[in-house]
Amino acid sequence: MSRDCLADRDHKPMNTMTTGIQPPSGADHGRLAYSVQEAARLLGVCDKSIRRLILRGLLRPSRALRHILIPKDELERFLRDTR
Repeated sequence: MSRDCLADRDHKPMNTMTTGIQPPSGADHGRLAYSVQEAARLLGVCDKSIRRLILRGLLRPSRALRHILIPKDELERFLRDTR
């Protein structure tokens, strides 16, 4: 396990099977997209894992802005299609 992932190993994945993606506590519920770090927190993985999924083509981010954003429906599609 990479060193930067060790800090994130205590993050527990949220139950997304019945309710879809749930925003982190205190987050705006009307969000349409998440940063790499927020998506990693939602899925219970490290940032590097999200970047690897993007490079492998398993997650399709929006690159319209300077920062990579991952749409909420793309996270839901990823979870649904990769069972």
